[in-house]
Amino acid sequence: MRGARKRLCSALIVAYGLFSLYAAYTVFLRPRRTPAPRTPHRDRRGPRAVLFMPIALWAFLDHVAAGNEEWNPWEGDEKSELVASQQRYEANLKMIKNARSHLEQTSLRVQVWGKAAIGLYLWQHIFEGQLQPADVTAQWREGSLKAGKTYFSFITGPSVVPGYFSVEAENVVLVLNGREKAKIAYATQWLHYTQTLIQTHKIEHVAVVLLGNEQCNNEWIHPYLKRNGGFVNLLFVTYDYALVNEEDIFQWPLGVATYRNFPVVEPSWSMLHDSRSYLCNFLGTVYKNSSRETLMEILKQDGLDKLCWIAAREQWQPQETNESFKNYQDALLQSDLTLCPVGVNTECYRIYEACSYGSLPVIEDVMTPGDCGNSSMYHSAPLQLLKTMGAPFIFIKNWKELPAVLEKEKKMSLQEKIQRRKKLIEWYRNFKAWMRQKFIKTLEKSFLPSDKG
Repeated sequence: MRGARKRLCSALIVAYGLFSLYAAYTVFLRPRRTPAPRTPHRDRRGPRAVLFMPIALWAFLDHVAAGNEEWNPWEGDEKSELVASQQRYEANLKMIKNARSHLEQTSLRVQVWGKAAIGLYLWQHIFEGQLQPADVTAQWREGSLKAGKTYFSFITGPSVVPGYFSVEAENVVLVLNGREKAKIAYATQWLHYTQTLIQTHKIEHVAVVLLGNEQCNNEWIHPYLKRNGGFVNLLFVTYDYALVNEEDIFQWPLGVATYRNFPVVEPSWSMLHDSRSYLCNFLGTVYKNSSRETLMEILKQDGLDKLCWIAAREQWQPQETNESFKNYQDALLQSDLTLCPVGVNTECYRIYEACSYGSLPVIEDVMTPGDCGNSSMYHSAPLQLLKTMGAPFIFIKNWKELPAVLEKEKKMSLQEKIQRRKKLIEWYRNFKAWMRQKFIKTLEKSFLPSDKG
């Protein structure tokens, strides 16, 4: 009996010794293996077990299921903090979106309906806006931009007809042609359509940009003005309209001939610095018994016509051929001066087109027949808007003064002409920027009367 117990004890001692040696080997001598990546733990115990399980027990079971990874008793708290952080981020993001939406709601939104070619001068030349598609023959063209506190959208083209497009703003600028009877009849249709939108509360405010009559016979639009019981808040009109008051009627520049697709011209180094081949240019219609006939006679004296690019025609042509339009642009680019005799009105597209190419306008400063003239605000007609803005042009009262002007031009150095071109182009850029700013501020003041900023 005693021998059996002694053998059993000996066996236990040997087993304990072997186990101790194995344990020592495992702890101190056996190479460690990098734990395998932990696979996501998927709970299978059902919603009730998850709902009532304490956070510490959840972390412990995660540790047991994970194998060799160390147990973190604060892992549950970290998860809660992450959830709370995410919730705070989402709340802040929502607050920012709400604030941005509020700002957008309080900004003025204006839709411009360009139903006259002068609308392209407003959008592309004054506002420097883009239109899509770029094709000038497209049936529908549109663009948008933000200026000041106002978001502007612009639509134009033959497909823009009353009742067949989306009215996307409560404030509208309607661009119309009132030069002759047929154009006035078409403009009146648009005004009646706009009046209906006012009466049905689809829109709230209306401004009109009007290509006025060259003799300033614009009485037809008077009944539509708010001051006369109508609905038009503001009127921007071309030529030296005598009723301009800087309150609700404003003078607007004629601009370039966008109906002939005159482009937005970006000044180049050569435009500013190169020597030009001609002292002056005149490409245009010579009307019977007009001062233009006098101009042509003077140019023929002493061979002055050989110093200038002259191409006269007897009848006005509304559309240009590709060749004639290129010749006209080349004449502006290759001439130091552009002669601007009066036509039906003293103000003409040629003035602004010459500025685009740095060719100084020489303007016949004579008032044409009709109802144009000084207004209650301006007393320097004709061209009172340009004169008020300090246009650096050459003004003459009679074309007999031209030979002296050209003689002085011959004596100018290239450096003097370069400085003059830079001054002209810079003035024209500032003029357009000033008109843009004035237009926007006038709309904001009228359409947002409570805004004191």
